[in-house]
Amino acid sequence: MEHMTRRFVSVTVCLAATIAFLIGLIVAGSMTPTPAASATDQRPVMRAATSGPVVSQGPISFADVAERLNPAVVNIDATSRGTARAPGRLRGLPVPDSPEMFDRTDDRDRGGPRRGEGTGFVIDAAGYILTNHHVIDGADRIMVRLTDGRNLRAQRIGSDPDTDIALIKVESSAPLAFAPLGDSDSLRVGEWVCAIGNPLAYEHTVTVGVVSFIGRKLFDSSLDRYIQTDAAINFGNSGGPLINARGEVIGINAAISSRASNIGFAVPINQASAILPQLRQRGRVARGYIGVMLRDVDADLQRSLNLTTARGALVQDVTEGSPGARAGVKAYDLIVAVDGKAVVRNDELIQVIASRQPGTVATLQLLRDGRAMNVPVKLSERPQRERGRETMDERQPQPSGQRGMTLGLSVRDLGPEYARRFHLPEGTEGVVVSRVEPLSPAFEADIERGHVLLEINREPVRSIEDYRRLTAGARTGDVFTLYVYRPELDGGQRALHTVKVD
Repeated sequence: MEHMTRRFVSVTVCLAATIAFLIGLIVAGSMTPTPAASATDQRPVMRAATSGPVVSQGPISFADVAERLNPAVVNIDATSRGTARAPGRLRGLPVPDSPEMFDRTDDRDRGGPRRGEGTGFVIDAAGYILTNHHVIDGADRIMVRLTDGRNLRAQRIGSDPDTDIALIKVESSAPLAFAPLGDSDSLRVGEWVCAIGNPLAYEHTVTVGVVSFIGRKLFDSSLDRYIQTDAAINFGNSGGPLINARGEVIGINAAISSRASNIGFAVPINQASAILPQLRQRGRVARGYIGVMLRDVDADLQRSLNLTTARGALVQDVTEGSPGARAGVKAYDLIVAVDGKAVVRNDELIQVIASRQPGTVATLQLLRDGRAMNVPVKLSERPQRERGRETMDERQPQPSGQRGMTLGLSVRDLGPEYARRFHLPEGTEGVVVSRVEPLSPAFEADIERGHVLLEINREPVRSIEDYRRLTAGARTGDVFTLYVYRPELDGGQRALHTVKVD
């Protein structure tokens, strides 16, 4: 009896253990562990650049991005036979805190060969490479070094100084790894990005930062839309890619601040993509051109000119002989649309016109003295920017003239000697600004010594007496619109400045 009891107990224990084990298997099989947020993705890493983006499945890691795109990033060595010269977009730029290009040049012997280094990235398997115009500008020989150690001679396909973009090509026996292009228009401030380049000859350096501003104007306010980033970049990064977290190129690194640290600028990749067909086909970019100088309308300008709207681009000057002049466009015209498409700001109008081919016709919808008009304009080709004109000698004695403390200006009559020296258009009438009082209303409105004052509130200023008459009744809070000629700008330009009496 005792033997049977022990046997029964043993069987019961074994049966219970078996049932518990089976239940445990069932429960465990129905559960899937959730990976921690910091878990490492164990999927194989692509080791060559292809046309597909790297899609992040968790926290951003630029290690995979860098490993995948590094083979598409190249070192560029540009050599010229002649005397060194300054990068094209910096010639004559009178700004003490201007951004600088990255290219590192060896020009100790100014009479001998000039050598510069930069970066580029392959955009297709056939060997097309994007870089900066200033990297290869004036180069007689362009050599490209790949990550596998090969040095290939590159052919210049085309370049565009206005946007600082260049396209070159190398011939390779095998398809090259290339970087996918993203959509820079979808960028947001604060988004993570990384830069790959060859700063100070340290090849394939990877740095990470964020997009700190979008649409920065640096050299040409009509075309510039630079992406600003704090990703560390230095001389030699010129032409290298700025890459988003998906592994797509969204910019071409082009400039750095000359005084601040870790402030860099990149050309949006969409701007490059838009001109690639022209660079491939004709080697340069032809843009539509009207020949007008524009500005936005602020509240003070709208009030002083009695404008019915602040939306649009206000014409400040019309270049003689330009398409705009031939079509009858005039100063003070407010352009509100092109071919029925509304424009809110002057840079929108410029971008619309620049995107069209020379020889085509654009119909401008504008307001002139409150009346709506349609003006068809046959576009010509936008000219290249010229070097800056001679600037005024700050050491010359200040001539005597009428001092207008209301606005903070001293003016003198316009003489023939001044007109000849600064190449003023024939028949120009006005008075010359001889002094601007510090912290005065005119000072705050960016009026400078040497500007020629043409009109005040659309009334001509032909003499000191005219200036005195038009400003005599000024009271605190009044707004004056000054139409000035600025000889220091390329080719000389007219501009509108609003001065608010305080």
